[in-house]
Amino acid sequence: MICERGNKLNPKFESLKINGRCSLQGEIKISGAKNSALVLLAASLLTKDKVYLANVPDISDIRKMKNILKSIGVKIDDNDREQMIINAENLYFGNIPHNLVNELRASFFCIGPLLSKLGHASLALPGGCNIGKRSIEEHIKGLQELGATIEEKDGFVNAKINNNRKRLKGKHIRLGCPSVGATETLVMAAVLAEGKTIISNAAREPEIQDLCEMLNKMGAKIRQAGTSKIYIEGVNYLNGCSHEVIPDRIEAGTFLIASAATLSCITISPVIPAHLNSLLQKLKESGSEIIIKNNSITIKTKKVRGVNIETAPFPGFPTDLQAPFTALMLKATGKSIIKETIFENRMNHIDLLKKMGASIRSENNIAIVSGVKKLSGRKLKGSDLRSTAAIIIAALTADNPSLVEGLEHLDRGYENFECKLKKLGADIKRDLTVNISNNSCKDDFLINDVQDIYAA
Repeated sequence: MICERGNKLNPKFESLKINGRCSLQGEIKISGAKNSALVLLAASLLTKDKVYLANVPDISDIRKMKNILKSIGVKIDDNDREQMIINAENLYFGNIPHNLVNELRASFFCIGPLLSKLGHASLALPGGCNIGKRSIEEHIKGLQELGATIEEKDGFVNAKINNNRKRLKGKHIRLGCPSVGATETLVMAAVLAEGKTIISNAAREPEIQDLCEMLNKMGAKIRQAGTSKIYIEGVNYLNGCSHEVIPDRIEAGTFLIASAATLSCITISPVIPAHLNSLLQKLKESGSEIIIKNNSITIKTKKVRGVNIETAPFPGFPTDLQAPFTALMLKATGKSIIKETIFENRMNHIDLLKKMGASIRSENNIAIVSGVKKLSGRKLKGSDLRSTAAIIIAALTADNPSLVEGLEHLDRGYENFECKLKKLGADIKRDLTVNISNNSCKDDFLINDVQDIYAA
């Protein structure tokens, strides 16, 4: 762990004070993947044996998922910071706290394991960042094809298996779109089903490969994970196992982008470079030098050129890096076109960046960015996880200080984000917001006010 936060305040009432014109240098450790660890925790419900998970990030989404699992009888020992032990031996059906489920979309991953182990499950409709519809239709249709009866009522999804054996039955399922969540949900449901299951048009993300690798360690029979067609032969039971969460490719990408935006040189590790191919290609096109050595990546940037990106399912450019990359393009020479194809509400950062002086025209999830010579620090509030990261990157390059709120979003997916930036040389500090009683962004906010407050 690089550093610990000195206070334990609610991040809704905290802010980051960032002095711009930062230059970054050094090495940082990339944490375990948020999007992998969450689903691996859910998969631990599939066995009565202990599951040992290493490299689990200490972020708020993980803490919420642990609380959800504990509410249905799961014992979790995470006193050892290097390893988490999950024991679902006494798993029972109970009412998962609605407020926890509503805040965490990944909570819905539990429906597949609960169905397989208990024969029934009831979960509130999932929450998370407000970046688009992210329908669970594909999850529901797939579970129904496997033999589940599902009813949506009063904000809850109630699912059960009606046959005498209380087991799902294998089926050839073709997804209407390569949904990551649906693929993961159906894989977990199918591993204990009777017979063979084929998932066509499956998502190919590394997090799915990580899930299937752990399940195979537990005794599952899954083939061709990471391709668009996954084959699963159901087994009667699963064992415990030890597994290490893969490095977070989105965190890694965010730091690479921050380094490029500040015309810096940093090294990140551990990473799996193949997981970052689409980003690395765009960073090279925009002028960065990329050096890959085993499980580390070094980036050196002296200038930034405008390049176009279009988000797409893996192995395409990840939607989770679209907002940070947009912040990079603010410092580029020339124009760039940013096209978001995954989520309809994932350009919440555009208006925030424009308040800092960005030149951006946007319509129908397409942003045309013209590089500017300077950005002005402002008081801004991120509206979701990746938009908050984007405005922090922009603030690192601004000509004067910024105050960034919305840290409850940032802490969902980045472990000790500002601590790692500080280790690289950023002038950044987490503290109470200037005005707790009114956390909204104000157009008339004066940077001088921030400087006066922090002068002491």
